[in-house]
Amino acid sequence: MDKSQILNNSKRFLIKLSGEMLLGDKEFGIDTKTLEIFAKEIKLVVDKGFQIALVIGGGNIFRGVSGSADGLDRADADYMGMLATCMNGIALQNALYKEGVETRVQTAIKMNEVAEPYIRGRALRHIEKGRVVIFVAGTGNPYFTTDTAAALRAVELDCDMLIKATKVDGIYDKDPAKHADAEHFESISYQEVLVKDLKVMDGSAISLCRDNKLPIMVASMAESEGLLKALTNATKTTIVY
Repeated sequence: MDKSQILNNSKRFLIKLSGEMLLGDKEFGIDTKTLEIFAKEIKLVVDKGFQIALVIGGGNIFRGVSGSADGLDRADADYMGMLATCMNGIALQNALYKEGVETRVQTAIKMNEVAEPYIRGRALRHIEKGRVVIFVAGTGNPYFTTDTAAALRAVELDCDMLIKATKVDGIYDKDPAKHADAEHFESISYQEVLVKDLKVMDGSAISLCRDNKLPIMVASMAESEGLLKALTNATKTTIVY
């Protein structure tokens, strides 16, 4: 099955959005203009009838791995990172509401006054009703990345594809920003990604997708309408399957 066939048979997508994508030109925190752009991009695909869920990272505020490298206990640092994802999720929800997109935030750690707890059945109903669901706090466990959380939620919610939203239009054999001769892959196997250590997502996330035959698309959200173009096969992307 080629990329166009996979996309033609896909309606429900989970998008993994890193916290760093929310930085814009800032060194730390959330750039509200960038947030507004992403909200408009998501609204475009929702208006086309696609069912969308998101897992959001927290690296623009705090990263558990770097926190532990600076001397914090790794588990505590990861919990701090989970709280950072919650801040990002609430900010994105606010931006989507302003665009008229009905949105829910579900968290893997309890904070009832701030967000719904993650309940699979409730999440499915939200998605089926056309609401965007933002999953925060990763899996709720330390030592697991938000990449793994994205793969887990995508499998749990019967998504047709996992989208890794980046600033690059797919997977290359080396950094295209540094090497003009970098080769772009239109498609690549899970095993090749793991063997070549291409740093698309962490190994646990790739393996979980492979074991459940969930395709991964790596797509850029840097260009205008980049997400819609990616989902309609109108721009350069890479499919892992």
